[in-house]
Amino acid sequence: MVKYIIKRLLLSVLIIFGVSVILYVLLRCVPGDYVEQKFTANPSVENPQERLEQMRALYGLDSSIIGGYIKWMFGDWWMPQNWFYEGSFWGGMKLETHGAITFDFGNSFKYEEAVTKVISDHMWISFILTLLSLVIYYPLAVYLGTRAAVRQYGAFDYATTVLTMVGISFPTFFFSALVVKVFAYDLGWFDSALGLNSAGLLNPTPWEYFLDSAWHLILPIFVTVVLSIGSIMRYTRTNMLEVLNADYIRTARAKGLSERSVIYKHAFKNTMIPMVTMLAGLLPGLFGGSMILEQFFGIDGIGLIGYTAMNEGDIPLVMGYNMFLAVLTVLGMLLTDIMYVLVDPRVQLTK
Repeated sequence: MVKYIIKRLLLSVLIIFGVSVILYVLLRCVPGDYVEQKFTANPSVENPQERLEQMRALYGLDSSIIGGYIKWMFGDWWMPQNWFYEGSFWGGMKLETHGAITFDFGNSFKYEEAVTKVISDHMWISFILTLLSLVIYYPLAVYLGTRAAVRQYGAFDYATTVLTMVGISFPTFFFSALVVKVFAYDLGWFDSALGLNSAGLLNPTPWEYFLDSAWHLILPIFVTVVLSIGSIMRYTRTNMLEVLNADYIRTARAKGLSERSVIYKHAFKNTMIPMVTMLAGLLPGLFGGSMILEQFFGIDGIGLIGYTAMNEGDIPLVMGYNMFLAVLTVLGMLLTDIMYVLVDPRVQLTK
């Protein structure tokens, strides 16, 4: 397994490099940029074209796509004028190199802070929101899917199927608006103000601040649970039905085992093998946030930050955010393979 993991890690480096090239080229090809949007918002600038070129040079947007990518990836130390200093090659090379290759993604145009700091400051609220939702909908989806499979074509199976399809079909923004209208405006159970805190909350104690933030997270968590539970439930139901039709299940029943023992001791254990491996694939979603959900509820998470950066042409932040997701995706796929071996000893990672 160690050899397999090493191969996958080396392959992951190539994958991430390819993703970075594609992302940077696409971003640079998008019409308009951060500087142009700022000038559009302020049309009273004198000599706009000259000033525009100066600002582009200041933000590093005046170079070609290839030159810009090399500078973003490797920083300035690759340039020949930085190779020699006092007649020594090694002494002249800058040790304080920067660039994406050293996990320095530059400074955000909009926030004027290091991209890594912006991501670290905003990803934890997204992580908490997604993790709490995952803890709720994953066990619930497994339970509903298992029970629906055991009672196939029964009233419970049809009811869960209809509710699941409704949840899957609803767009996030539509269901979020529906939930806010019903529970915030019509029933008045929640504050209609967006964000994580009430508008009238002044000088709160840490405990009051925590309770108020937790109360504002209930509706986003509810929306996430309802919209996410359907796919996991249907996947569980399909796997359980496939296992229940296996030969060893018929053999267990023929031996006189109780139906509860057949389902929860034999069938359920094998049904959970692919379900457990799916958990590792959820790693990018835990830290990546939800752009639409966070934008609607005004949650200042990494999803909203990434969406805003994309709209305003903040290339360093968009690149840093997407590379962050790319690394998490690659790690998630590797963890999925490893977990599959751990939960199913029949699988061997040899290639």
